[in-house]
Amino acid sequence: MIRWLTLSSRHRAAARRGWLSAHKWWLLRRCCQIAALAAFMSGPLAGYWIMRGNFASSEMLGVLGLSDPYILLQSAFAGWPVAAPALVGALLIVLFYLMVGGRVYCSFVCPVNIVTDTAHWLREKTGLTRDRKLDRRTRLWLLLGTLLAAALTGTIAWEYVNPVSMMQRGLIFGAGLGWGIVLLVFLLDLFVSRRAWCSHLCPVGAFYGLVGRFSLVRVSARNRDACDNCGACFSTCPEPHVIVPALKGEGSPLILSGDCINCGGCIDSCPNRVFAMASRLRP
Repeated sequence: MIRWLTLSSRHRAAARRGWLSAHKWWLLRRCCQIAALAAFMSGPLAGYWIMRGNFASSEMLGVLGLSDPYILLQSAFAGWPVAAPALVGALLIVLFYLMVGGRVYCSFVCPVNIVTDTAHWLREKTGLTRDRKLDRRTRLWLLLGTLLAAALTGTIAWEYVNPVSMMQRGLIFGAGLGWGIVLLVFLLDLFVSRRAWCSHLCPVGAFYGLVGRFSLVRVSARNRDACDNCGACFSTCPEPHVIVPALKGEGSPLILSGDCINCGGCIDSCPNRVFAMASRLRP
């Protein structure tokens, strides 16, 4: 019965507001993810260098250097000297995600999110119910583990198994062992646990979640009085525990948890327009 209500409410959102209105945030996410990949791949594949490097360290249009702050943190733990340009590039990234939401990286930039979303879609379509419960705090322990591994080995050990790096290399260079890691992430999400990688294990998401605790842009349940408990937002959200305080509480309607990925899934799926993008300044 719950499943029937959830699917019905999703259909109601599209029927009431139109297909495009009920999928606009999903479409925006996919466009951003594909554009980010295309910016990196245009150089090695077509000779047009928009971004040189990779998601860890890059140069935009030959002018602006950017560095992943998580990679830079691992470099510091590994004992590597931190160059001033890399530090400035990392600070730019941190400032950006402090504005728009730390885990916007997960929902709008990370290409592995396309893989895990596909696995989740297949789970829904095929009716797979196996769901081994994982503790979402595990990703924080894995984050700590990557820093310890860097300190012990003197290398950025995480990059040897990082699915994002493996996927980017695979797309550029073709078949390789890296695709095996991406496949494992897909199979994990499909057969073992719902949203296992992004919501429970990924240390990159854990890092950006810590940044996201202080971000300006938030999702707001500003029209929560219109909620009819259809459950569409909880079914769509990769981190459904973040919704309850804003939707059912008596305090701020803003979703303030750093776990929120600001994906807009709750906005798309709600037939009653309960949710909207907002900010700490205008809830």
